[in-house]
Amino acid sequence: MQKNIRAAAVQMISSTDPDANINTMKRLVRQAAEQGADWVLLPEYWPLMGRKDTDKLAFAEPLVGSNFSETRCARFQTTLSETAAECGVVLFGGTIPLESPDAGKVMNTMLVYDRDGTQIGLYHKMHLFGFSGLGERYAEADTISAGGDVPKLTADGVPLAAGVCYDLRFPEFFRAQQSFDVLLLPAAFTYTTGKAHWELLLRARAVENQCYVIASAQGGEHESGRRTFGHSMIIDPWGEILGVLPEGEGIVIADLDATRLQSVRTRLPALKHRLL
Repeated sequence: MQKNIRAAAVQMISSTDPDANINTMKRLVRQAAEQGADWVLLPEYWPLMGRKDTDKLAFAEPLVGSNFSETRCARFQTTLSETAAECGVVLFGGTIPLESPDAGKVMNTMLVYDRDGTQIGLYHKMHLFGFSGLGERYAEADTISAGGDVPKLTADGVPLAAGVCYDLRFPEFFRAQQSFDVLLLPAAFTYTTGKAHWELLLRARAVENQCYVIASAQGGEHESGRRTFGHSMIIDPWGEILGVLPEGEGIVIADLDATRLQSVRTRLPALKHRLL
């Protein structure tokens, strides 16, 4: 990382109404841009948190890249592109549902848009969450197809790693993304698992990779009765939390300091000491 970047993590409590969620997303991205953000990361499932897991199937879009001639079929992608261009930010689009080759399923996908609205990257979530206990059950594999490609992303010349929610639990997944300076993680952690492990895992990924971590979460009570943990945060390469939003909608903003990154890696050159 050759220069400082001001980054923002957006936290939402997405509803069953995509129109309302779109309006909230735009408002929060504009707020981040007004505070000087260069990059903005949205949470997982920002356009829709349905009453049932199958609700998202009706909103799955074909991947259209930068061709929005059929905006009727790509409302979420069009909105992300237009918002990035309007606000002049690199917009990491949380996740949206895209069409899957598997019947009855979607791809859970993060798309990245440059300041002119051009799509410059994407990642289909690979690790699918499954949890049963304490009166809760989640099985993403029932409605989501796992992606097959490790992400390879850059923005403003900065090498990036990316994951979505449950990916956070797999350190080898991020090491497979080779050298990077910033790790991006949109999520919708449940309250139960988030309270136990969210901060612990995020700080561990920052420390072991000596990188900045930007994590955007869902953070509250949803119409389905599901409660998400929130605590969107930005963490530095030493594991220090630069900003956090415990619950509710809003933004966390912090400067990613290139000098700080280099200082940590120089004083403790752990990445150079790796044997594997």
